[in-house]
Amino acid sequence: MRLIAFPHAGGSASAYRSFSAALSPTVEVHTAQYPGRQDRMGEPVVDDLHVLAEQLVDVVAAFPKPFALFGHSMGAIAAFEVARRLEARGIVPAALFVSARRGPDIQKENAHHLADDDTFLNEVSRLGGTDPTIFDDPDIRALALPALRGDYKAVETYRYRPGPDVSCPIVALAGDADPVLEVPDTENWAEHTSGSFELEVFPGGHFFLDDNLDAVAARILGKLTVSP
Repeated sequence: MRLIAFPHAGGSASAYRSFSAALSPTVEVHTAQYPGRQDRMGEPVVDDLHVLAEQLVDVVAAFPKPFALFGHSMGAIAAFEVARRLEARGIVPAALFVSARRGPDIQKENAHHLADDDTFLNEVSRLGGTDPTIFDDPDIRALALPALRGDYKAVETYRYRPGPDVSCPIVALAGDADPVLEVPDTENWAEHTSGSFELEVFPGGHFFLDDNLDAVAARILGKLTVSP
């Protein structure tokens, strides 16, 4: 079984290193590397989630089956939009795991990506997952800002487009103290699959994965290694 993971806003493939280790060797994790970071630093950031999904779907479709998809925060929407496009081609993922993200058609009006640098980075730091002191280094700050702003724009301007959703099972994961997510909003995901839906809440904030890695891994392994 393979699990294809999609990072959060500002995140890169390396964000899933510990996650991958926790699922190994039962599940083989592959992680999307969005343009504009790490080894793709020279490419322009994609600030539209529909465009990003179109770029990713051909790569994902080429993976040997079976595979499942996992996305955290912004990555949950990216994974969902890729899953929709896969199913339109007749490729049904084994499961779609959506973490720390409300359902796709629940819109919250935010424009953090338009704020000045200090205000914007304060918002990024508020969610946790990043040591805010790294932004004190002007070189790191200059490198990080384009991808962060582009990803935040992608999230904040994303609008769900009505149409066929997915038939694969959806498993939603959330932290009970997430400052930007109301747990009941995750139940909206149930409306976007004709398959099964499950929700599990863990202790922690937006990056509850960091403190619950073993429990989350066990949840994923349990879903992917049982017989239908």
